[in-house]
Amino acid sequence: MEDASFRPTRRQSVGRGLYLGAILAAVSLGVAVLAGSPSWAWVLTLAGPPLAGAAGGLMAGRRAGIQICAGGIRTRSGLAPWRHVVDLREERRGGRTVVSVYLDSGASLVLQAPYSGGLFAADPRFEVKMFALSYMWRSHRFGGLPG
Repeated sequence: MEDASFRPTRRQSVGRGLYLGAILAAVSLGVAVLAGSPSWAWVLTLAGPPLAGAAGGLMAGRRAGIQICAGGIRTRSGLAPWRHVVDLREERRGGRTVVSVYLDSGASLVLQAPYSGGLFAADPRFEVKMFALSYMWRSHRFGGLPG
């Protein structure tokens, strides 16, 4: 079985950066209005953070994700060995469909990728990725699939 990795798509990374940039722009605009800045500064305050956020999201967001190997699922927080993984499920969390991994200790973790949601968070290949992840888990958990 090959190793695999799942990362947010480019669109998801840019969308996350735009979202954070828009929040920063709203806060900055409030400060600019209260400080009595000229109107040209307002335009710069509105456009700058979302564009910078999109670029930053593209650079940083693509490094997030998970790796699947013979040992288990590797996330930022560590390795979840296959022998401890009891179940993999698609679940709705907020406005997204995410992959939840349930461990034999009773703990669960939500994978950073793959996920799908609305607008920029949509991943047209989410179902394919979920199927591949489920196949890999079943192969390690039950010693392969009949076929």
